[in-house]
Amino acid sequence: MALSNTDFDYIRHFVRSKSAIVLEPGKEYLVESRLAPLARLKGLESISAVVDKLKRNDPEMQREVIDAMTTNETSFFRDLHPFEALRTTVIPDLLTRRASERRLDIWSAACSSGQEPYTIAMTLREHFACLGNWNVRIQATDLSNEMLAKARVGRYAQIEANRGMPAALLVKYFDRAGMGWAVKPELKHGIEFSQHNLVTPWPVMPKMDIIFIRNVLIYFDIETKRAVFDRVARQLKPDGYLFLGAAETTVNIHDGFRRIQLDKAGCYQLS
Repeated sequence: MALSNTDFDYIRHFVRSKSAIVLEPGKEYLVESRLAPLARLKGLESISAVVDKLKRNDPEMQREVIDAMTTNETSFFRDLHPFEALRTTVIPDLLTRRASERRLDIWSAACSSGQEPYTIAMTLREHFACLGNWNVRIQATDLSNEMLAKARVGRYAQIEANRGMPAALLVKYFDRAGMGWAVKPELKHGIEFSQHNLVTPWPVMPKMDIIFIRNVLIYFDIETKRAVFDRVARQLKPDGYLFLGAAETTVNIHDGFRRIQLDKAGCYQLS
């Protein structure tokens, strides 16, 4: 399904207005590869027909286009370093600082199909049994309702389970489900999934001890990144921790954060 320049311009402006994702000229192939299957699924003859529905403010089509154009690349224990930092430094520090209130609030933003929050939960269960007597809440959010539905169900194909997951943890925290694996109910406990767009007004949430917002800001322009960091600075507790993706930084974007040297974890605190 060929994509006209006019349709590409409309789609990239639509996607940017709804999600802040920037589609630069030259990304026509990406739009074609994502929206042609959607057009066929909907029984439409072309991507132009998809654009026509967008122009008529069809809410279902708007939602599905945003879902299709959102990159949902993820895996269990992705990049590993942040979870090592949780184990060796961050959680031990917060265990001391929060000893009197015995509560931890953790936010996995842009959680995609759920591998990140489940990895956080496994890390806590494996290494910090004392947290069983604490109030630990993991808030997991994403722009895509399709990805959130999968995350809530917690079922993963064999190839998804194999990516990054140690075999011992797979059999400990997952049950066989057909040709794949399903998250055990006890691992789901304390994780709340909800839809959230980082570039629209944020819902009321408790101040966070730890925020993971990894591998999403790379799709935003500088001004949008700065606006998101403004909100993160208000949402993070003064001694809390922010984890970004390996290719992301606050440097030369927002002066409200300082990098913490925790190997290659991409970890920041408020200045």
